[in-house]
Amino acid sequence: MLSTGALRAHLLAARLAGPVATSREESLRSYRLFAARDPRALLGLDPYGGWAQPDLLRLMADRCGVSADPGHVSGPDVIDPERTLAGLDAFAGRLREAALTRAPVLFGTGHPHRLLGFYATLACALSAVGCVVLTPAQGVSVDIPTRFGVRTHRLEYVRGVALVREPGARQVGGATGAHSHSPLPVRIALGALAEAGGPLPELVVGDHGWVCGAGQLGFTAIGLADTDDPAPFVGEAEGSVCAVVPLDDAVRSDYYRPLTRYVLGRAGLAG
Repeated sequence: MLSTGALRAHLLAARLAGPVATSREESLRSYRLFAARDPRALLGLDPYGGWAQPDLLRLMADRCGVSADPGHVSGPDVIDPERTLAGLDAFAGRLREAALTRAPVLFGTGHPHRLLGFYATLACALSAVGCVVLTPAQGVSVDIPTRFGVRTHRLEYVRGVALVREPGARQVGGATGAHSHSPLPVRIALGALAEAGGPLPELVVGDHGWVCGAGQLGFTAIGLADTDDPAPFVGEAEGSVCAVVPLDDAVRSDYYRPLTRYVLGRAGLAG
């Protein structure tokens, strides 16, 4: 298993933690949108707390390690690698529990170009120990609001991981898919399972709307999130999301492979 020290060094070298590509301006804009209850920032979460922008800044400083100084308004944002490591340990713990009980699991991502391989490897490992990796509502249309208006996407699964494809996309079975924050795909997937009589997932693994949308509906949900996505961290603080790993969610896909090895080892799924 990859050592903690080696992974910490990789996080910093790959800019998964430390100074990251996500800008302070992007993060602060997201906090403003979340405080205003803009659906683009809520990702399917319906928080019960007030969560004004100063509250969000304090939360993200605590959960991610970003600067708590409201006067810091530009430049790269920062993620504390120790918080990333702690998040990965908690994430792996939930995977271990699912593996031990052979729980049905649902995987989904709004970052298929970057994170598909990370999730797919975990899905394969859980399937190998007897977990059912669920793939409901394959091929179903999802009408997702975008800045260009409502666009119809298609829900598909690649190596056990859900994603949505943009209108006109033809690469069925490939890794390409739309970058999406919407909770609608996970709601449709979970609704299809309920209508079919189950089984329902005992763990949902993903990001963006997948983790927040599932957590809001009461499912055990874990995932990854960047500094400009406060919703998963609010969900974790309020108890609707079980574990969130703070990291840059848009670096090269191969940079996540050491994290995959680390999580598999911590979860007892390696080898």
